[in-house]
Amino acid sequence: MARSPATLRTQLFADPEGKFVHDVVLDSCRRHHQKIAIVDSSCIPERRITYAAYGEMVELAAGGLVAAGIRPGETVGIFLPNCWEFGIGYHAAMLAGAVPTTLNPTYREREVRYQLETAGAVALVTDGALLSGIDLSGLPALRKVYTVRTPGPSGSQSFETLFAEGESARLPSPEHDPRMALASLPFSSGTTGLPKGVMLSHYNLVANVYQTLTPGEPGFAGDDVILCFLPLYHIYGLTVGLNLALIRGCTLVLMPRFDCQRSFALMVEEGVTMTLCVPPTLLAYCQVAEQGHFPREHRLKWVKCGAAPLAPELARRFTASTGIRIRQGYGMTEASPVTHLGFLTPELYKPESVGAPAAQTTCRILNEKGEDVAPGEIGELVMHGPQFMRGYWKSPDATDAVLRDGWYWSGDIVRADDDGFYYVVDRRKEMIKYKGFSIAPAEVESVLLEHPAVRDCGVVSRLDSAGEELPCAFVVLREQEHSSTKTAERLQAFVAERLAHYKVPREIYFVQILPRTASGKILRRELRKLV
Repeated sequence: MARSPATLRTQLFADPEGKFVHDVVLDSCRRHHQKIAIVDSSCIPERRITYAAYGEMVELAAGGLVAAGIRPGETVGIFLPNCWEFGIGYHAAMLAGAVPTTLNPTYREREVRYQLETAGAVALVTDGALLSGIDLSGLPALRKVYTVRTPGPSGSQSFETLFAEGESARLPSPEHDPRMALASLPFSSGTTGLPKGVMLSHYNLVANVYQTLTPGEPGFAGDDVILCFLPLYHIYGLTVGLNLALIRGCTLVLMPRFDCQRSFALMVEEGVTMTLCVPPTLLAYCQVAEQGHFPREHRLKWVKCGAAPLAPELARRFTASTGIRIRQGYGMTEASPVTHLGFLTPELYKPESVGAPAAQTTCRILNEKGEDVAPGEIGELVMHGPQFMRGYWKSPDATDAVLRDGWYWSGDIVRADDDGFYYVVDRRKEMIKYKGFSIAPAEVESVLLEHPAVRDCGVVSRLDSAGEELPCAFVVLREQEHSSTKTAERLQAFVAERLAHYKVPREIYFVQILPRTASGKILRRELRKLV
């Protein structure tokens, strides 16, 4: 008889106590010195960096930052797409005692200035092309700007100068232990309100890598070649891509952005064994596979999917058309990010679930009265574990709202089955209330995605004249389908056959594309503006 998930995950891959992220990465560089650490496909030809070279460049760049006057505890912005310089800049900032804050490379001036000013960044590692149309003048703390490939505005310096200036610099000793020392300051996605800096310690990040490695289970292996087109500025790509790959001794193949055909070419050329996905990229792979065009020569063993709800039907379609298993996961920036992981072993394989809690992660599901619910019932997920943040940057009230007596209140509505597998129903703040009934948009979206005419969809609400929330669906049709009243009625009937009547979208809007974050989450606030 198969053991339950709760009894399987009790140990971490290693003890995170007393370890700094950069030290664990540099130790891996020494152990795997001749192996290829990173393949950067944004370079022509692809640039291949060994672990020995990666470690050397991190140490030199850290010395360069120290020589430039960067002091322990100060913040350094990393404003880059996926590239080898991102990793070097990120880990070098840590080794110099600074705190890297990562920015979305598609940000415009207002967003860049907001994050740099809020984080108090004293230096920025970026590229001249990204600074086009962005004025950095007047930022009170910013002293240095380094550009990696194309020159920046007057006063900026080449990133390469850090290597020359760092040869004789003396690196600082840690001022705090890893539990207290900040390692990274990513900003939460900002799907509601302004983004907030999330204070993650070295202990948080190292512990989460060790949790995600799930010792004793099939999963990440030292000989893996991992394809990463998910943005490294996002905590999913940062922890499960960059940090985990380097700490485990894998080879990380970087793409600056998702391109379906290019990713297939890299899969074959580099012998990729696993890749990190979000539901939209998995959908793109699925559609190609169903047309018979998924590469036959691939070595892909499994796919990790997270960052947004995965429709069970999409998971089934992908595996049916490719034979590749999906390991769904769940988490949030505040948890470094992984809190739950699926299983790849046949007896525990449930791709429709986000899996079971990571080792040393305690979970409760509470109703509105703060009482634990029975298996199968929904409630808010509340968690405790070594991966949870110290708090929000300079936002004590926001911190107190989610961290209470050591427990993190996620705001997510979930349920757990009798076997201890978790299922995310929806975000609490995204729940639609229709005539007293709660509607989870993700549930309606999951059903709509099962319809053969639907390529993508998003569900939000609008208020009618009586103040009632009406569920509305935005639908992207497949190429051969035509938008019409008749098509809308077919979709409504399809949902009505599968869900309670109050969950049926009262209005359906046909669109060409859905607004999403870089991690694949639907920007519901943008959809609400359209109703």
